[in-house]
Amino acid sequence: MSEHPLRDRIAVAAALVGPLLVALALVPFRDSLSNTNMALILVVVIVAVAANGNRLAGALTALSAAAWFDFFLTRPYQSFTINQSEDVETATLLLAVGLAVSQLAARARRLQVVAVTDAEYLTRIHDTAQLAQSTTSADAVVDHVKRQLTELLQLRGCRFEYGSLLGHPPRLEQDGSVTTGRRQWDVDQRGWPQDEIELRAMGNGRYQGRFMLTPSPGARPTLQARLVAVTLADQAGAALDTAEPGTPQE
Repeated sequence: MSEHPLRDRIAVAAALVGPLLVALALVPFRDSLSNTNMALILVVVIVAVAANGNRLAGALTALSAAAWFDFFLTRPYQSFTINQSEDVETATLLLAVGLAVSQLAARARRLQVVAVTDAEYLTRIHDTAQLAQSTTSADAVVDHVKRQLTELLQLRGCRFEYGSLLGHPPRLEQDGSVTTGRRQWDVDQRGWPQDEIELRAMGNGRYQGRFMLTPSPGARPTLQARLVAVTLADQAGAALDTAEPGTPQE
C-alpha cells in the first residue's frame, strides 16, 4: 500500500461501506430480483473497489458483500442465518467469485488498464466457480475451462497436460502478456504466435499442470480476455489442488 497510500485507504473504506450501501439499495427489490442477479450486482462493486485499490481492498469487499448479502437479501432478513440451501450456495459463490475477480482487477490495476466488468467475462468466472463448488471431479472443472478458453481466446483447440513441463513453448503469463523465449510477444499487433501456447494452472501456489492453447490464425484476443483466461486457469488449478484428478485427458 506504500505507492498509493491515500488511494488504498479510501479503497479499504469503500470496501467496508460500499457493499452495505448497495445491499441496502437492493432491499426494495429483493422480492422481484433473483438472488443470483443481486449477487452479480455486488460483484460489480467488488470489481470497482479492487480496480481502484489493491488485493486487500478487493478481498475485504468480497467478504463485506457476502456478509451483507446474507444479512439483507436472504431469508430470514436482518439475520446472518440462511435457511435455504440455494441461498447458501449463492452466498458462497459470491465470496468465491468476488475473491477471483478482485485478483483479476488487481492485475488490471498493475497494468493500468480498465478493470473487467463485461457481463460475459463475469459469467464465465461465476460459472466456473459454481462448477468447482458443486462437483468433486477436478477433471470436470478442467474440461469446462478448456471449453471456456477455446471460446474466450478464439482457439482452434485446447488440451491439458497434468504436471508436465516439457519444452519451452510460448507462454501466456499471469499479467496477460505472452512471452516467447525471453522476449515479449505483442499479441495486440501480431496476434498469437504460431506455435502452441502454454497457460499454467496454479493451485495454492503449486504448479498443477498446463493448458496448451492452439491459436486460430489472425485472432487477437484483448488483454482483458487474456486476464480472464489466466483467472479461469487459476480456478482449475485450485480445483486440482483440492481434488484427486482422474485419468489425464488426451
